[in-house]
Amino acid sequence: MDKPAAPTPPEALAPSYPPDSVGLVTTRLLTLGPERPLRLESGATLSPVTIAYETYGELNAARDNAVLVCHALSGSAHAAGFHGTGAHEKPGWWELMIGPGKAIDTTRWFVISSNFLGSCYGTTGPTSTDPATGRPWGIRFPVFSIRDMVEVQRLLLDELGIERLLAVVGGSMGGMQALQWGISHPARVAGVIPVATAAGMSAQGIAFNEVARRAIIGDPLWHAGGYDEGDPPVHGLSLARMIGHITYLSEEAMHRKFGRRRLAEGTGAFFGREFEVEDYLRAQGDKFVRRFDANTYLYLTRAMDSFDLVADHGSLQNAFAGCTASFLVVSFRSDWLFPPALSQAIVQALKRSGHDVAYANLESDQGHDAFLLPGNRLGDLLSGFLARLHERSRS
Repeated sequence: MDKPAAPTPPEALAPSYPPDSVGLVTTRLLTLGPERPLRLESGATLSPVTIAYETYGELNAARDNAVLVCHALSGSAHAAGFHGTGAHEKPGWWELMIGPGKAIDTTRWFVISSNFLGSCYGTTGPTSTDPATGRPWGIRFPVFSIRDMVEVQRLLLDELGIERLLAVVGGSMGGMQALQWGISHPARVAGVIPVATAAGMSAQGIAFNEVARRAIIGDPLWHAGGYDEGDPPVHGLSLARMIGHITYLSEEAMHRKFGRRRLAEGTGAFFGREFEVEDYLRAQGDKFVRRFDANTYLYLTRAMDSFDLVADHGSLQNAFAGCTASFLVVSFRSDWLFPPALSQAIVQALKRSGHDVAYANLESDQGHDAFLLPGNRLGDLLSGFLARLHERSRS
């Protein structure tokens, strides 16, 4: 008679993650009720407000090792680790940088990744339910700003009992939030790390965002923002993503990835797909419409365009006058959406204001998306800056 099979040891049933990953993580939700309404920069009041966030690592006894990570336009609170197991499970958007022994080392730092206001990934935004109607807010959602996003993050930190951040770091739109943190709450942050960003969108950046918005608004299914959730304006949103994605790459990267290579099998139609780059952009658009919301895209690109520290303060030097943080500003040589000159303007203003600032313009042919990709020195810069900040705070 066959012997019964030995039971599977518990460790064999446990999911397997890379040793430098934070592993299985959960996105948490915090809801601030009517007793804590959010007063927006526009004058509107929003309540209740739900905030989606994730944390990695542990807050130390001194509570001085917290790092806030701010995501870009289409990102989420899921910055590192995995939400499950299996080949279909994708790691967080900055898995490259966050984890044990990585640039933002979760054995040393307590990392908070907050989904910003207006997103469609858990924090209150156009896809959330309007308590007055019981239906999604849609285009009736109040206008909000980068400063409002920072205030929501501040409320989250209050709830977590974190009075002061070691650093706030973010790329692109996340970098705008990082800059605003240093200005709005100088006493609550020791270091600010804006990456591939600007103190205000360039005219070219605004132009691309406007073309993307027109693609959505011009879709017949948009219905003045009142589209059916089951039948959204996917054509317009896909086109908007294709437009945006071109600006995230560089001419060098596109030449290296695609050149003028043709598809092995085209569509046969003269205006069908013929080149690999066409196929790539369409695939990016198709994937995007399965995970993002059209009205959210409109609101977020407008918030980016409206961010303008010079208009708010009269000059960049005035904007940074009250800052007390140390700054690490990073740009990438081939980024033409947020070219190095925009970061250099921030650095010059900080220096004129007498602030502690370090700057690196990293060599990369990967364009704006370089901060999300391997192959540059960004990780070394982040780890060194965080270590110096912490050492200085302890001295």
